[in-house]
Amino acid sequence: MTQEQLGDARSRMHGAVEALQHDLAAVRTGRASVGIVENVKVDYYGTSTPLNQLATISTPDPKMILIQPYDKGAVGDIEKSILKSDIGLTPSNDGQVIRLTIPPLTEERRKELAKQVRARVEDARVAVRNVRRDVHDHLRKLEHDHDLSQDELHRSEVDLQKVTDEHIAEVDLVGEEKEQEVLTV
Repeated sequence: MTQEQLGDARSRMHGAVEALQHDLAAVRTGRASVGIVENVKVDYYGTSTPLNQLATISTPDPKMILIQPYDKGAVGDIEKSILKSDIGLTPSNDGQVIRLTIPPLTEERRKELAKQVRARVEDARVAVRNVRRDVHDHLRKLEHDHDLSQDELHRSEVDLQKVTDEHIAEVDLVGEEKEQEVLTV
């Protein structure tokens, strides 16, 4: 029973780490990355659709994102959506493709982005700790209902803390890497 709980905790904590990685992929660094725009929502024929379902997104060079819509009629809608989004890039439209040029980041903007990265990392740590709390509460309930002995509870708590520590370390590592990427000129 406790192994099921630990397995559940592991998978949920891993999900928090993956969510952080996905979230940090959208943080703009000095280099072009498809993660910056792939989840921008486009109002396409009255339906909010992610950009990556409407176009091929590529990075032909480190300072440019190239968006090739499958439907050339969607170029205007995609351009409007990029302008409305908070990514801070101005699209260049030639009627066929949209180009986004990534300007170099100022030192002030780099520090601001690093602050955002740290905030997102802290949110991920909180998510991991919330999983620990939920599983811990469930284990306590099992012990209270006499489905788990005190010794088993103690062993499970120690194992749960080890799993939590591993995932917190992983979150910190992901955050440090992204922060270094943002601060590197």
